[in-house]
Amino acid sequence: MKYLIGTDIGTSGTKSILMDTTGQLIAQDLEEYDVLTPRPLWAEQWPDVWDKGVRDSIRAVVKASGVNPDDIKGIGLSGLYGGSGVPVDKDMNPVRPDLIWMDRRAAKETEWVKANVDLKRLSEITGNDVVDPYYGYTKVLWIKNHEPENWKKTAMFLPPNNYAIYKLTGAVSIDYSAAGNIGGFFDINTGTWSKEMMDAMGVPMDKMPQKFVDATEVAGRLTTEAAVDLGLNAGTPVIAGGVDVGAANIGMGVLEPGRYVAAIGSSMNAALVSEKPIKGRGMIVWPYPYKSRELVYNFSGSATAGAITKWFRDNFGDAEVAVQNQGGHNAYVTLGEEAKNVPAGSRGLVVLPYFMGERAPVWNSDAKGMVFGLSLVHTKADLFHAFQEGVCYALRHSIESTGRDLGDYIVIAGGVTHSKDWVQMFADVTGYAVRTPVDDAEANLGDVMLAGLATDTLTTDEVQKWQVLGEKVEPRAAQHETYNKYYQLYRNLYKDLGDDMHELSVISGIAES
Repeated sequence: MKYLIGTDIGTSGTKSILMDTTGQLIAQDLEEYDVLTPRPLWAEQWPDVWDKGVRDSIRAVVKASGVNPDDIKGIGLSGLYGGSGVPVDKDMNPVRPDLIWMDRRAAKETEWVKANVDLKRLSEITGNDVVDPYYGYTKVLWIKNHEPENWKKTAMFLPPNNYAIYKLTGAVSIDYSAAGNIGGFFDINTGTWSKEMMDAMGVPMDKMPQKFVDATEVAGRLTTEAAVDLGLNAGTPVIAGGVDVGAANIGMGVLEPGRYVAAIGSSMNAALVSEKPIKGRGMIVWPYPYKSRELVYNFSGSATAGAITKWFRDNFGDAEVAVQNQGGHNAYVTLGEEAKNVPAGSRGLVVLPYFMGERAPVWNSDAKGMVFGLSLVHTKADLFHAFQEGVCYALRHSIESTGRDLGDYIVIAGGVTHSKDWVQMFADVTGYAVRTPVDDAEANLGDVMLAGLATDTLTTDEVQKWQVLGEKVEPRAAQHETYNKYYQLYRNLYKDLGDDMHELSVISGIAES
């Protein structure tokens, strides 16, 4: 039997799985850590937590599996969207923390790009229509403008998974999906850095890695030091699985264009894989990890999807957490059970899930979270139900941003699928039938599949047979009709309060007038 490892660097933890080539899970491990938030809307991480998380989780699954290292044929390694990437010096040491995907500090840089760069050419070259602090290139410009000493020290910016691959193999490269997600510096037409755009923004070409790799080719091989540390053989191939949400799509067997998939964890990434970028719809576009030169990943979603229910649990779920800590049901399960009989619309509550600003399709750093309609009759169950609905409304908004008919069903994956009631709610709100993976389809599974393809340990036919989707969950007509009204109110609330949201940012010192 042959085996493969899939490792994904997430925002709050790194997870590894070890599987055999029939698709059986043999071992898994999760190593958790925190995000640094030194100021409102700032979010950064030192890469040593990623390196440690990768090593600890891989070491744990190798040890737990008892598998002979000779039979482990490859490691697929994906990562969160690392924003700026890790700034490293000439000796490959980190200069400062990475400004990760949720960091929104580059507001002035965003306005500078809008005023000084040909936006039509930016769209033609990168495939992206919107300039926003979400993108890595605006974060790079923030470091250049605000930390000149760090800028001088920085030899290169490496995304999280590419940094971890360097630490394991000594090989420096960047996968196409990570490069494309940096945004304004990457030419999606040629698959290279755009000298025109980098010159326009005053960033030297050598600040970016020069070797590009596809997710189905070997990015590097374990050094002797790394192999001894992990309990593996020196020379074991390591594959760049790319940005984690793309790898998660691979894990659901999406190897061709046309299927709409929403991966919902702390954030939501709802995407359609296509052969050409979907332009003019405010979506984020970058190369798909599989067939990176032929397929593109067009996505929008929500910066804080599952994160808002976690916030709710942490701040209002003390009783449910106490039951969980005493060996009872998971706190989320208990909250869901308490809310399951709340009617559509949560007795007149609407939640705007913009707890860290919002990226596509809203594109507003000043967007604020909100609970609208509160009265003395409302209970904690009503509120939790409304928070779940807020995530569903965000998915519907993302679906509409594609401007396309998505067929007879959409696919939803991630932690939300553990709640049948929430899955039904997604169907009722969007009006689409929903299918979910029978087994968890996280980025790790896609990493395993890509590692198998890169090392000729798996074929595409075998990969697609691994992932089986469950039966369709159909939308219920009465609930959908009710949700149509609440969804329109959801959209109107943001439009009506946009100026007030900005004013609140100014008053609270987050933004300038």
